[in-house]
This record gives sequence, C-alpha cells and structure tokens, in this order.
Amino acid sequence: MEPFIYLDNAATSYPKPREVLEKMVGTYAQIGVSPGRGSYDRAAEAERFVQKTREQAARFFGAPDPDRVIFTLNATDALNIAIQGLAEPGDHVVSTRLEHNSVLRPLYHLHLKNIITYDLVPFDGRGFVDPDDVRKRIRPETRLVVVSHASNVLGTVQPIGAIGSICAERGVALVVDVTQSAGRIPIHMGDWQAAAVAFTGHKGLLGPTGIGGLALDSGIDVRPARYGGTGFDSGSPIHTQTYPHRLEAGTLNLMGIIGLSAGMDYLQQEGIETIHRQEMKLLKALWEGFHEVEGIELYCGEDLADRVGLLTVTVKGIEPADVAAILDADFDIAVRTGLHCAPLVHETLGTTPRGGVRFSLGPFNTREDVDSAVSAMGAIAQSVRS
Repeated sequence: MEPFIYLDNAATSYPKPREVLEKMVGTYAQIGVSPGRGSYDRAAEAERFVQKTREQAARFFGAPDPDRVIFTLNATDALNIAIQGLAEPGDHVVSTRLEHNSVLRPLYHLHLKNIITYDLVPFDGRGFVDPDDVRKRIRPETRLVVVSHASNVLGTVQPIGAIGSICAERGVALVVDVTQSAGRIPIHMGDWQAAAVAFTGHKGLLGPTGIGGLALDSGIDVRPARYGGTGFDSGSPIHTQTYPHRLEAGTLNLMGIIGLSAGMDYLQQEGIETIHRQEMKLLKALWEGFHEVEGIELYCGEDLADRVGLLTVTVKGIEPADVAAILDADFDIAVRTGLHCAPLVHETLGTTPRGGVRFSLGPFNTREDVDSAVSAMGAIAQSVRS
C-alpha cells in the first residue's frame, strides 16, 4: 500500500503492532477450533487460552472476578448488554451529553418503550462533567449512571473516581464506557467503585475489530438478552445462568480474543504510561501548531490537562467533509469528520449538522506526522482566505 499519515486512531488504531498480528496468526493456526465445545486436546487448549485472557483482562481493568469478564463484539455490544440488562421498568438513568450513540440510542430505545426515564448531564466549556451535577440528578428511582471515561470528540477525561464515589453513596450502579481510554490510561474499576466497564479491542488496546468486552463487579447481575449454545447444559431449555456463559451465547471470536490478549501483552511490555506520554507530547505539538493557524477553531482546546490524544477542529469558511477530502487527496492524511456518533457534543459546541474534523493520535505516529498535519491545515486555511 502507498504510505499515508493515519490520524484516525480514535476510530481504530492502525497499524497494529507486528507482535499482535504474528501472535494472532500463529496462535490461531495452532488452536483455531471451537473453545469449550469438544473433549479433545485442541478444544481444551483453546478454552484454556480464553480463560487465560479473561484473567488477563480482569487484571488489566481491575475487575474482581475473571469469570465476570464477558467477551462481546465491541463496546457498543457491551454497553447494550449492560444497559438493557440492568434497567428495570420504572427505573431512572443518569448519563451525559458527552456520550456516544452506543449509550444514547439504548437509553432512547428504552425510553420510547416506556421502560425508563433518563437525564443527561451537560459538560462545561472545557469539556468536563461536574460530578456534583450527576449527584443533583440522582433520584430515589435512579438505578444506573452511565458515563464515558474519555470523550471521543473532545478527548477530555472525566472524573470517574468522584462520580463513582457519589454512585456508591447513593446505591446506584455505575457503568463506564472506556472505549477511548482503555490502553491509553490505566483503569481500575474497583478504585472507581464501578459496577461495569465496557471496552473494545480495536482502539487503544491495539487488537482487531470484532472483539470487546464487559467487566462486571461481583455484586451485580445482568439479565441475558441472547440465548443459545454454551457447550454444556445442552439438555435444558433454559439458558445457562452462571457467568460468563450467562451473557455469552454461541461460539466465541477466538481470533479476536487472541488479538485482544496480544494487544494487552504489547501494552504491558511497552508501558501504557510511556505510550500516553508520547501521544500527549505529539498532541501538544499539534495543539500549538493549530493555534498558530489563522482560521482554525479548536473546541474545548484551552489546555491539554486530563486528556487523551485527540483534537476536534473546524476551518472557517470550509465544510469539515471538504477539509478531510483535501487532506486525503492532496496530503495523504486520514482523519475523521462529521458528528463522530456523538451528536449532543456537537449540538452543544454549535457544530451541527456538519460536525468537525478530528485528529487522533496513536503509538506509531511521529512528530513528522504532526508537522505535516499542521502544514496541510495551514495550507487549507490559507486557500480559504486567498
């Protein structure tokens, strides 16, 4: 493939580490059978690998019980399982205007069905939710608080520990979407007093698409929404109620689980904090460069405190989609435009319906990539002024 500059890591990290790809292919070639579905040695070995990855993920996310690490398709799947499996008729849910549609749409669906009511907490001019605003919206019938750890539009990292303390005081379950923070910031759901953490494998965890997970606290039960084969209790018409199989129906994505494990291995080896420092160093250079370009507006970009490595901008006088098309066609730079599946963020920013241009960094980006992006955006902004 022709070389290009990839600045869309908030959508999917690319490229994947060579070690991850090699482990995926090599391990799958050895044990690529149905885990837990046979008594022969390869099936048992595949099942052991799956269980080992549950244990690895439990350590990675500070989850108390590996058997309550559920493998899913992605974070959207995990959030649907958590929200729809925990909410009861008459419940009230608190969430925020920072959320992705993977939270907003399940909540709206349950609301339309007259199952729940919900409130959405605003964010301030810097892109942060005030924990006290969460506290004020908790009612006697509030069952869930659902919050994204890091915004996929603004990159701001929310004060989940403070929100978790409020939820624990009020006896409300906290569900945290760590889609944008997993692999970039250390996560410990026990420290947050979180009931559930939803994650995906293909972003900061450096794994493939099609794999994600839900880590659950020991004191919470989630109703199954799917029923089917689990490899045991096959004579019963009732789906298995023990974890993890309670929430896993059908054959697991073994190749994805291998890639997830390999991604976590890579992150542990390289150091999450080391990777994050490098990404933030590049983000600072990108931020400073954009501030020097007349016509670029940065959203919630007054400073870089408590962030992951992404920025969303617009260019005065040109549509975001056109900016991305020029970056791609003329400069070989890949970015993401539009509403980023987070329409209420853009509504608050005043960037609907066109959205913005998002630049998101990964572990393999370089200072040269950043300098090229700043130069390209400068040329685009200059062409509008000319």
